[in-house]
Amino acid sequence: MFRGFYTVATGMLAQQRKTEMLTNNMSNVNTPGFKADQASMRAFPEMLLSSLGGSKVPTQNGLSSTRMTPVGGLNTGVYMQEAVPLFTQGDLRETGLSTDLAILQGDLPINEETGIPGALFFTLENEDGADRYTRNGNFALDADGFLTTPGGHYVLDENGARIELENDRFEVTDGGQIVQNGVNIGRIGVAYSDDPRVLVKEGDELYRAPEGTVFENAYNVADAGFSMNQGSLERSNVDSARTMTDLMTSYRSFEANQKVLQAYDRSMEKAVNEVGRLN
Repeated sequence: MFRGFYTVATGMLAQQRKTEMLTNNMSNVNTPGFKADQASMRAFPEMLLSSLGGSKVPTQNGLSSTRMTPVGGLNTGVYMQEAVPLFTQGDLRETGLSTDLAILQGDLPINEETGIPGALFFTLENEDGADRYTRNGNFALDADGFLTTPGGHYVLDENGARIELENDRFEVTDGGQIVQNGVNIGRIGVAYSDDPRVLVKEGDELYRAPEGTVFENAYNVADAGFSMNQGSLERSNVDSARTMTDLMTSYRSFEANQKVLQAYDRSMEKAVNEVGRLN
């Protein structure tokens, strides 16, 4: 078997998955609060090949053993380890709707272990009563007057309670306070994660935290600068020009690996039909 056959095949699979990831990024370029995924590529461990038919060497007990002759290393290929969201701030787009909210991140504390800043999220409650997180502030009032997402998840205040309003005539201050008819209803719940890479995407712009992980109330985090913007939505942080360039690069890499694989296929066909033919 040719040594590079499987290496080329894994390269094709890795580029195919990267292309799918980049395509998903492009399809969500206009999705509010969407965070672009980044591919993390890794190589499989390299193996050392040795020849089975080595030379005989004597041992202390008079017997002989076979010395393995090194042939060389074999790289067993590459794979896409994971797709990690990029939690940078997206631009804000004004909508004028009172139920549309956007978090404008300022300076956030840097995680000493990872070297990256934390991230902020709206806190939600799903149909099972579990906490979920999002940056998509495209909210609305349901039939019972609760502030919800388009998917029906309840928006929570900083105390973890559902937000109930009389109508859509309310105000949200820069500090997240909800005021209706001159009465302070509470504050929009904002969660802070010092390592947002642990979050898991669930679709519909929702994230969940690993079991046992509890995020802090962002209002209580020292040096966490942010403000709430009512009547605006955060745009996707996908860079369409760069994504298209990366998409073409990934496609060309897939195509190059494909041509090498075809060359291997022709070589094997020739070995079977010509070299291995008995006269």
